[in-house]
Amino acid sequence: MGIYEELQARGLIAQVTDEEEIRELINNGKATFYIGFDPTADSLHVGHFMALCLMKRLQMAGNKPIALIGGGTGYIGDPSGRTDMRSMMTPEQIQHNCDCFKKQMSKFIDFSDGKALMVNNADWLLDLNYIELLREVGPHFSVNRMLTAECYKQRMEKGLSFLEFNYMIMQSYDFYMLYQKYGCNMQFGGDDQWSNMLGGTELIRRKLGKNACAMTITLLLNSEGKKMGKTQSGAVWLDPEKTSPFDFYQYWRNVADADVLKCIRMLTFLPLEEIDAMDKWEGSQLNKAKEILAFELTKLVHGEEEAVKAQEAARALFSSGNAENMPKAELEDTDFQDGQIDIISILVKSGLVPTRSEGRRAVEQGGVSVNGEKVTDFRVLYKKEDFAEDFVLKRGKKNFRKVIVK
Repeated sequence: MGIYEELQARGLIAQVTDEEEIRELINNGKATFYIGFDPTADSLHVGHFMALCLMKRLQMAGNKPIALIGGGTGYIGDPSGRTDMRSMMTPEQIQHNCDCFKKQMSKFIDFSDGKALMVNNADWLLDLNYIELLREVGPHFSVNRMLTAECYKQRMEKGLSFLEFNYMIMQSYDFYMLYQKYGCNMQFGGDDQWSNMLGGTELIRRKLGKNACAMTITLLLNSEGKKMGKTQSGAVWLDPEKTSPFDFYQYWRNVADADVLKCIRMLTFLPLEEIDAMDKWEGSQLNKAKEILAFELTKLVHGEEEAVKAQEAARALFSSGNAENMPKAELEDTDFQDGQIDIISILVKSGLVPTRSEGRRAVEQGGVSVNGEKVTDFRVLYKKEDFAEDFVLKRGKKNFRKVIVK
């Protein structure tokens, strides 16, 4: 089985433009491909996970990845799937986020000895002359056709700014520049990017002629990755300072029964034969599958040592209440008034709820416990000495903190 066939078997490919050429390039390690990442935060999250795993798989098969950081497009923002306009970031914010991305991507992709590239589209987009861009790129885009793109249609009722309307042109120009500068012959992305990606493919073919056609290939990833990045309490980040290895493990440990094997197939590097054997698993065996998924992905992001700690902490929590390796939340003296602190303040301080009103609602709905005992009164107070022993705060089924006083 070639790598293209493996991607199909893992359910990663949803749509392609030139299947035979794609198969030939990928299976023979001849693809130089890119995936773009807009630096909208200072950490990647699990919504990026599928793209990172795909880049790793293709590099292992001899292909060359280009991680394109959207330092230029980050000045505008992508309207795809959004109902509001993305807030503007300062150049300093964008550069900081780009630097953070580089560090995290290096855990997945080998950038040594030219095996992969990391480039920033700010290098060419920020120096563009507006009139020159209109002359060079503008004639190749039909406004009527652009307005039929799904990413724009979703915004038409509430208003699509001219700023955002330019995003397709900028992304298409990215592919054109990557083709010219680095021989990039393939692009990957989610289905919300399909119109933008086709724009880049067509731009290259129109500007460079038929001889470039075989080398300008678009491949579309299945959209499952877009469903992964959010939980009730916010994003699940790859940065351990934002989402602890334990919380990261718990996120995957608690995926729905219907999704666990799909996630194992798409995201782990376990052999397909081993995964196929799990297809018949049901009942309690699915819990075992969830542990496998959580361990493999935590190991991939945070290393085997942290994965072992997270797994042991999760097992101990459900068996004996041991909180040794559980993520911790710290209280300071200033958090106490007259030597006491209320449960809602602890919930907010620990990060288990974003606001006091949500903390009160969680208590009233019976979703909060301390050391296994449900909290029924949102006005309950705790003294400093209550934290001398293990103080395990739980919200819902997935979120835990060991609360300590500095």
